[in-house]
Amino acid sequence: MNGFIDWSLGLLTAALTALGLMQAPQTAWNGYLEADYLYLAPLSAGRIIEIAVQAGDPVTAGAVLVRLETEAQTAALASAKAAVAQAQANLDNLSTGSRAAEIAVIAASVKRAEADRALAEANLKRSAALAEKGEATAARLQQDQAALAVANAQLEQLQAQLAVARLPARDAQRLAAEAALEMAKSQQQSAQIALDDRALTAPIAGRVDQRFYDPGEVAGAGAPILSIYDPGALKVIFFIPEAQRAALKIGDVLDVSCDSCAGALRARVTRIGAAPQFTPPILYSRDERGRLVFRAEALLDGAHGLTPGQPVSLTPSGAP
Repeated sequence: MNGFIDWSLGLLTAALTALGLMQAPQTAWNGYLEADYLYLAPLSAGRIIEIAVQAGDPVTAGAVLVRLETEAQTAALASAKAAVAQAQANLDNLSTGSRAAEIAVIAASVKRAEADRALAEANLKRSAALAEKGEATAARLQQDQAALAVANAQLEQLQAQLAVARLPARDAQRLAAEAALEMAKSQQQSAQIALDDRALTAPIAGRVDQRFYDPGEVAGAGAPILSIYDPGALKVIFFIPEAQRAALKIGDVLDVSCDSCAGALRARVTRIGAAPQFTPPILYSRDERGRLVFRAEALLDGAHGLTPGQPVSLTPSGAP
């Protein structure tokens, strides 16, 4: 009996629908286009010198869009380069030993000490010969022996100084100089990055959405100056009534239409909210009776000249 009643109600519904007296549930959703924005901002604060684009202008990846003042960064880079040169010179000096002029002075002193020793040796030999003949006193002989000892000691000292002057610095000194050079190079690299950051380039090819500053204003560190989006990667934000939530899943293809759309557009569902919303935007709510809705996103297939914020309608692909 129940089966007959259900069959009768189904047949009546189909008949009324065919006669236009009862409309079949309509599966369609309203929404709007949105973009993922990239914000162009400096790493450090500075006064803006030039902004090369306006809102709505197309940009190419790598193009310079904003220039900031560079006086402080240029000076810092020059100072860092000078520090690198100084550290390099210090390391070279420690690696090669004393300068050639210093070594030449010590070498000349060594030759003079050699001559003094030769003279002291000659004086001692003469004193010894005279002492054997009784023509020189023992005191004179001792004096010449002491003079030779002094000459030998002085020569040995100067020879040691010459050897040290020709040696490179000790390992610890050279390691410290190498570390100082690496630190100076790192500071130079950091200064170069800071200077390069004063020219902000487009990270992608796209279109300027908003300009937040004008030339002459001071932008703070990390404060966006421009927002850029990819016109070929627009997505549709729409809201699904609770009764139709189970009929839609990630990956479904939807037909997209709008007042100014030329030709058929499609979008693929990429996200469906897990939690419902009780206050959908009234502008995009298709039926105010559907108070319980789920926010969803669908990636638009191609740009087609559309812009963010544009209202659209969506239906399952192939639906009448």
